[in-house]
Amino acid sequence: MRNILLASAAAVIAATPAYAQDAEFDGPYVGVSIGYEFQAGDDDEFISFDRASNGSFGETVTTAGGADAFSPGFCGGEATSPQNNNCRDDSDGVNYHVRLGYDRQMGKTVIGLVGEFGNADLRDSVAAFSTTPAFYTMTREMDFNAALRLRAGFTPAPSTLLYATGGVAYAKLDQSFESSNMANSFTVIPDNNAWGYQLGAGIEQKLGSNFSLGIEYLYTEYGQDDTLIRVGQGTAGATNPFVLAGGVDFLRANDDFSTQTVKAVASYRF
Repeated sequence: MRNILLASAAAVIAATPAYAQDAEFDGPYVGVSIGYEFQAGDDDEFISFDRASNGSFGETVTTAGGADAFSPGFCGGEATSPQNNNCRDDSDGVNYHVRLGYDRQMGKTVIGLVGEFGNADLRDSVAAFSTTPAFYTMTREMDFNAALRLRAGFTPAPSTLLYATGGVAYAKLDQSFESSNMANSFTVIPDNNAWGYQLGAGIEQKLGSNFSLGIEYLYTEYGQDDTLIRVGQGTAGATNPFVLAGGVDFLRANDDFSTQTVKAVASYRF
């Protein structure tokens, strides 16, 4: 991926001024992009509990002796064993998008609108550990995402566009849950639709009258994730902490989902 981005940057920088007379950023265009998307650090992420499933989160699930049943703690990743601190980091990855846009150039100023649709290979987990011992992992994976952004910039040279961009973002998420607790029952009540915003900047270099290459950076933040894990009695006994609590709901305490992306963009302008 680093080689792809470096090669694209080199192409932008090496673009010859011989095409300057055709370099106008005006009208409709289509494009494709490939980049790398990574998540913000979430070492402080944890799961919040709602005793009796009445909507009151931030409560403590206790054992029959009154101790905190989740005193071993949490981790911002996927649990690999029932013991705390045995976690796999979240997965960042490559993203691919197609885009359609329209620009209007007025002198050296360019104002436009661009829409994108694609996929990002991201996996984000949070795990809790009980004194049983047992682990409980909530995971969300990105199925696809899309964005609609404004962009505005200027042309320091006829064939070069520097711009800022921002707008609304959407992601379709796949929600899942895994636990080493085989006694209780667990039901996933998913929130698969994530809405948020994007902000970023980029450079686009014309390589002829129609074709251009660019580099773009984007920060994306999706809003509240209301996915619940509802715990039932299953085959657990009367002294089970979840049974003593009258049933429990799990919810991500830090439900925002933010990513950063660096991508290479190729566009064809009509």
